[in-house]
Amino acid sequence: MLSARSHIESLLKARKLDVTLTSEAPLRWSMPGAVAAEDLASTGVPSIDAGLAGGLRRGHLSEVIGGRSSGRSTAVCRALAAAVSRGELVALVDTCDRFDPDAAAALGLDLSNLLWIREAGDASRALKAMNLVLQAGGFGLVVLDLADVSPRTVRSLPFTTWFRLARVIEGSDTVALLVAGEHVARSSGGATIAMQEEMALRSRLQVVAGAAHARWRGSSDRERLLRGLDIQPRVIGR
Repeated sequence: MLSARSHIESLLKARKLDVTLTSEAPLRWSMPGAVAAEDLASTGVPSIDAGLAGGLRRGHLSEVIGGRSSGRSTAVCRALAAAVSRGELVALVDTCDRFDPDAAAALGLDLSNLLWIREAGDASRALKAMNLVLQAGGFGLVVLDLADVSPRTVRSLPFTTWFRLARVIEGSDTVALLVAGEHVARSSGGATIAMQEEMALRSRLQVVAGAAHARWRGSSDRERLLRGLDIQPRVIGR
């Protein structure tokens, strides 16, 4: 395990990619193509897991999409925390250096089991880092955050990029998860989790419908303060 960790770190440093590397834990092997409980990774969000019939498919590429304040970051942090609670190593490729470790820790993520790769906005370099981590193996969940990358830049990436990422983890215990403002890609067994009603994709495969509802406090309009959001995600395509 230690040699694999050192190898990942040296590869990332060779490409001048900033990293935060911690510990790792062995994963269970799951049979490719099966949809047994051990082949599903809970997201830690009951409403999402219900739409996914238990969780995200291991060995597949999925995505979380939605606008700002839609709950996408919270959903991702909970998924990372759920994976760590199962004894898995997780990784986050942070394309625009927007990850808030304090907020993630407050949601239950043990940061000592997170590989945090920080990039300054270069989507191509972030993709290379993502590919390296997936090829190294041993991770339960690997997230590529493209949320603050312009949609035009994301759409300009060759579509074969996502086929390659999906192929790397095919048949493995790893879940690869994209985070973006709009639909990017998913593998055949992956899912699209839409965190905002206007971002929903019209599809007969939609299994959960809803939107984000605001909760307020204060007795008058002048005193009203946002207390929180009740997120009701949609899961599209399983």
